[in-house]
Amino acid sequence: MKNLFYFFRETPEIRIPNPLNFKNNKVSRIEVIQHYGFSKYSNYDNSCGIKTSLCAQLLLFWIGVIALLLCGSASAAEETTNDKINHALRGDWGQVTLNMRYRYERVVEEGLEAANGDPVRIRIGYLTPTFSGFQAYTAVLGNTPVFQDNYNDNSNGKTDYAVISDPNEMALDELWLTYVKIPDTIIKGGRQHIAWDNERFICNAKWRQMGQSFDSITLFNQSLGNFSAKAAYLLTALTTENKKVDMHSPLLNLNYTIPRIGSIIGYGLWLDYDDPDDSGPFEYAYSAQTYGLRWNGSPSISEKLKLLYTLEYATQSEYQDNPKNFTTDYFIIIGGLLLPRQTAIFKNFSGSIGYEIFGSNNNVSFQTPLGANHRYNGWADIFGKTKPSTGLRDLYGILSVSVAEVKVDLQYHDFNADAGGSYYGTEYDIKVTRKFGEYYEILASFSSYDAKEYKTDTDKFWIQLTVNF
Repeated sequence: MKNLFYFFRETPEIRIPNPLNFKNNKVSRIEVIQHYGFSKYSNYDNSCGIKTSLCAQLLLFWIGVIALLLCGSASAAEETTNDKINHALRGDWGQVTLNMRYRYERVVEEGLEAANGDPVRIRIGYLTPTFSGFQAYTAVLGNTPVFQDNYNDNSNGKTDYAVISDPNEMALDELWLTYVKIPDTIIKGGRQHIAWDNERFICNAKWRQMGQSFDSITLFNQSLGNFSAKAAYLLTALTTENKKVDMHSPLLNLNYTIPRIGSIIGYGLWLDYDDPDDSGPFEYAYSAQTYGLRWNGSPSISEKLKLLYTLEYATQSEYQDNPKNFTTDYFIIIGGLLLPRQTAIFKNFSGSIGYEIFGSNNNVSFQTPLGANHRYNGWADIFGKTKPSTGLRDLYGILSVSVAEVKVDLQYHDFNADAGGSYYGTEYDIKVTRKFGEYYEILASFSSYDAKEYKTDTDKFWIQLTVNF
């Protein structure tokens, strides 16, 4: 485990063009800003072919700073100002949505240069009023570093640095049309976010700046009381790296809720990837059929205590063009307690222990390529989109509590291989989150992976500021 002082002790520097004639051509970023204000110089990202001026980057940053300063006070006048902004963005003509998220991330990974990045993402959308049961929505987003771009985003060629997978890109994030005239039914078509259940198998990847969306058709029906059904057909996944991955993949999710006990969920995914180069560690590796059953709930034991439990099993095998012959399993069991009682200082204290297994068969492991990656198996993202061929066993504990409006989350993971007996390593994660009113949030998080027999020691730190209208 690395010393935190070592993790933060380096002072980031930047190189500037020779015509500026600074000594050794190296100065601090603050000196550049003080001397030049908004620079006329530009950066060019060959991965996407978009020229992004430092002036535009600085402008985005200071817009964010000004917006976030609004949340620093709880005065009634500022609250009224925020509400006026929110009300101005909606009316009989529809609604404008605005989300801005600035994040500083530092990654120290053994064997690579330390990465420092501060991408800011802005997403702007428009939701129409409902006309004869139809409603449409569109959103565009852009992501760009402000001051810090010393990192490998998997497309900029900076392979000497550790990875921060937030590329300098722009994208059409959503463009969909929905129809709601059929009772208890929603039909939606177009580019959309999909996040089902606990997001383990399909989600919109909220943690990464570019997110994930799908060109798809979805259907939701809840006409049978406690029973609901969801179906989808995916044509394209727009990944967190802003890559289009073509596929022809039907999904099905059936949910039955037992009042005061929990939900039983059965699901199936038939992932059929079209491009062999964008489908996993080998050609068509992600093309697989998955069938699963999930049971989870949070019933009350007493007025002051809730039981938390999850039990899930799934099986996965090759599908369509996948050249391997395998059948592997997924299993998770979670047990915990929640104390929702609120006091002047403490509220929502919870603790849980979980054991999650990604099985391995014929040197192929169970995969969840469309699911949440950062949320599970440690925030250092050592076990992200692609699990090791020898599988994964994750024994972990989680504690969470809100202290004086600050939410604190702690996690510890012990990682092992499912096949072969390797001891991968351990990880601890810390996160604190504070919301200011309805529209602002600040987050700080630290993650440390101690490698034993898989990959290398990795520490990550984040500070994140979000404005959402």
